[in-house]
Amino acid sequence: MVKGGPVYQFKISLLGISPAIWRRIQVPESYTFWDLHVAIQDSMGWLDYHLHAFRFAAVEGRRAIEIGIPGQGDSDDATIPGWSVGIADRFIRPGISVIYEYDFGDGWVHEVLLEGMLLREPKTRYPKCLAGARACPPEDCGGISGLRELLKVLRNPKHPEYAGMVGWLGGHARNYLPYEPDQFDPSKVRFMNPKQRLEKALSGKG
Repeated sequence: MVKGGPVYQFKISLLGISPAIWRRIQVPESYTFWDLHVAIQDSMGWLDYHLHAFRFAAVEGRRAIEIGIPGQGDSDDATIPGWSVGIADRFIRPGISVIYEYDFGDGWVHEVLLEGMLLREPKTRYPKCLAGARACPPEDCGGISGLRELLKVLRNPKHPEYAGMVGWLGGHARNYLPYEPDQFDPSKVRFMNPKQRLEKALSGKG
């Protein structure tokens, strides 16, 4: 028997964009929502520079809740700390989904869908990225409309804003060059330690 309990398989889809940008990941059942947040960030390719929130709508007698970092959003009093809630408490069966928003300024909204609860594979480390499509948008590009404009400019080297856009991508906190919007390789995903990330976030150094 493989020890450690089951794994939860999620599909994360960035909403409002076509062609779709999505990831499929597996995480331990023991994960908290903070841990899941870190796994989403790392698999998508975000840099975790901004606020985030999981938002569950009221359904089947359960009230609507927001899970994130209390004291850092618009609805501080109502936000439940992500590190205090296990994913198993809310994802009780396959088919349940939650809205995950990252960067309240740019407004990147994701659907996080629980596809299944599976047995662990022997000698496999979790979390794990199984599949996905297309590159993550660059941080601070201005949301969906900003991404569309960025891609429009990059397709035309003669565009008057081309040199500026390329310079911005190369001088970003992460060097995005060459930015290839249609490319994604799940084997290149590296997951960080969520406990260390939490310590940085709470210390103000994240």
